[in-house]
Amino acid sequence: MTVNGCDCTIVVKTAHRETDIPFADETIRGAVSLLEEEASIQGGGVCKAIRKNSGAVGCIVTPLGISTAPLLLSLAMGAAEKPVFVSETRNMYKRHLDLAPMEDTEHFDLIQKRGGDCFLYEGCRVNGFELRIRREEKIKLKLDVCSERPPIAYSARSDRIEKASGELFSGDYSTYTINGKDYKNIYGSTLVSKKEGGTKTEIRIKRALEQGQDLPHLIEEFTITAQLLRDSYEFRQFGIFRITLTRLVLVSDGTEINTSGAVIGPLKYYVTGNVSTEVFTSGEEKI
Repeated sequence: MTVNGCDCTIVVKTAHRETDIPFADETIRGAVSLLEEEASIQGGGVCKAIRKNSGAVGCIVTPLGISTAPLLLSLAMGAAEKPVFVSETRNMYKRHLDLAPMEDTEHFDLIQKRGGDCFLYEGCRVNGFELRIRREEKIKLKLDVCSERPPIAYSARSDRIEKASGELFSGDYSTYTINGKDYKNIYGSTLVSKKEGGTKTEIRIKRALEQGQDLPHLIEEFTITAQLLRDSYEFRQFGIFRITLTRLVLVSDGTEINTSGAVIGPLKYYVTGNVSTEVFTSGEEKI
């Protein structure tokens, strides 16, 4: 990946692993604040300030693949129930993570290599995320990252870093179920969660307006299922993640009907109930 003309690499560092993740963009940087001194009553009335480092801030945009989805979704959501191991044929195992967005997410480190510079951002957490699913596009996750510690120069050992590999999830093979009924007219969705002062979640749905297929204003249960193409994953659920949202309320309808072609309009729902994510991995993988 090239950012501003420089080769750039982002590595997620947890207690168990260091993973070099693919990404479309990143803006991780040291945050700067000012210590201000008020102007005196007498004199020229000049305010003074001292620059100080105040941690780190930024975001990462990355496509989700079979090797990175469990790790990145767990960092985004922030809470997981105990894993369940189920034996399968071919000596295969699946690990089930039941995730829910929490404000106090688990801390992790980021290693940023850009050009000849390498920095370590310690004690990072996710204070918001955006999951984008579109037809004819790879499924992408944006992580809003913050840390109270400023970046430090770092020398990374490349032999310890695991390269992300395997298939990437695509919006073309995602399905949508509303109150037990499959909807084929949904072109994509964007799940947005903010975690400052409590977790607030909304979902933006892009759908084609069709007779008898329009979405209700109140949705009791909305499920998004994304899976990979290979047949070896299909029945084993290794290569699937599923997001379930409950009690959705329509807050905005931006449909523009003054068109001679197909009517495609965005809807925005506020999630007043629960959000849970199921993601399946191989049993050997440590999150």
